Amino acid sequence: TLSGIILVAINPYQALPIYEEEVIYAYCGREMGDMDPHIFALAEEAYKQMVRFGKNQSLIISGESGAGKTVSAKYAMRYFTTIGGCLGNSSMEEKVLASSPVMEAFGNAKTTRNDNSSRFGKYIEIGFSQAHVTGATIKTYLLEKSRV
Repeated sequence: TLSGIILVAINPYQALPIYEEEVIYAYCGREMGDMDPHIFALAEEAYKQMVRFGKNQSLIISGESGAGKTVSAKYAMRYFTTIGGCLGNSSMEEKVLASSPVMEAFGNAKTTRNDNSSRFGKYIEIGFSQAHVTGATIKTYLLEKSRV
């Protein structure tokens, strides 16, 4: 559901057919509120604002351990690379997600809701040129110093 410009989503802990490519194109070019609340609706709004006004945009994805933050970020990146196109011959989404440092493998811990919860936050910056994805960087920062 939406609360203003905030999307409240719940992790269903299973794959749903609401993240397919057809759904991406269904949200493309639509105004916020024309369709059901969705991560693609927020991504479309940010993309339109970036293209229209040439200003940087941010999506903040927050939640508890196991809430689906990483998956939501993947869906947003998939939206941008599908709609904005990607300059290059392989998936920018896959490249960005594969670039997580090896260090993170040593910084995970078991929680009551997630067997492999990261101790690190991620900041992903996606570069665009003329509305096309040109690259991305991922930076990590320590969330819980006491667990390392």
